[in-house]
Amino acid sequence: MKIGCHLSSAGGYLAMAQTAVSIGANVFQFFTRNPRGGAAKPIDKADVKAFAEFASENGIGPILAHAPYTLNAASSDPRIRDFAMSVFVDDLNRLEHTPGALYNFHPGSHVGQGAETGIALISDLLLKVFDSVEKRKGGAVATTVLLETMSGKGSEVGRNFEEVRAVIDRVGRDDVGVCLDTCHVWDGGYDIVNDLDGVLDRFDSVIGLGRLKAIHLNDSMNVLAAHKDRHEKIGKGKIGLDALARVINHPKLRNLPFYLETPCDLQGYKEEIALLKGLWK
Repeated sequence: MKIGCHLSSAGGYLAMAQTAVSIGANVFQFFTRNPRGGAAKPIDKADVKAFAEFASENGIGPILAHAPYTLNAASSDPRIRDFAMSVFVDDLNRLEHTPGALYNFHPGSHVGQGAETGIALISDLLLKVFDSVEKRKGGAVATTVLLETMSGKGSEVGRNFEEVRAVIDRVGRDDVGVCLDTCHVWDGGYDIVNDLDGVLDRFDSVIGLGRLKAIHLNDSMNVLAAHKDRHEKIGKGKIGLDALARVINHPKLRNLPFYLETPCDLQGYKEEIALLKGLWK
């Protein structure tokens, strides 16, 4: 089972990998920089090399880099879109040092412009990002970019599978995938508790399960279709342990990497990882 959690990147790649192993994880997620934005720390090539060796020895990966929350590719403000562009390009250039990583981002909020305009802005930015990175390195991007499914709060783009697919279609690349967040889809109105098969069939018909590369495994504080996005500890929320056990054991999902984003400290994550490993058949 590929399972881990969100970890602090303050100590570098090797420290994250060592922490992951200490809590029973073999994958992990991290912010590329402060989640509210700001400059990222310089890449330490010695740390990256030590991480690569440790990860290979301990079967760690894929690692999932998460873009800062302030990245809004759908903003009506050109300055905010320019910021998103610069962060996105910088992050993908930095992730060239760890080939095979995944890069997850929240598609953005259209802030009153309408979903169609938001989708167009996100897609155009992605195309510019890929072009910039590929021109710099003279080849294909080494990182798979993932659009995260969203709960539908405010003016979020990605509140349903159709909006996610619309972005993918406009970008038209095979290296753009999806990270499905169990809390978000539940809050967005997809009943993974009573109709997981139906939700996955819908995902497959709209987006295609071949695009699904990772799962954020979270319980939710909210009822179905609340459109709020409040994560809860595994088994303590409205989704519940039985439903999340079905998620990790579903034949269409069980071999994907699962990343916990529950409100836990390291000990809490260790306990959740052990619990879920015990339920994985």
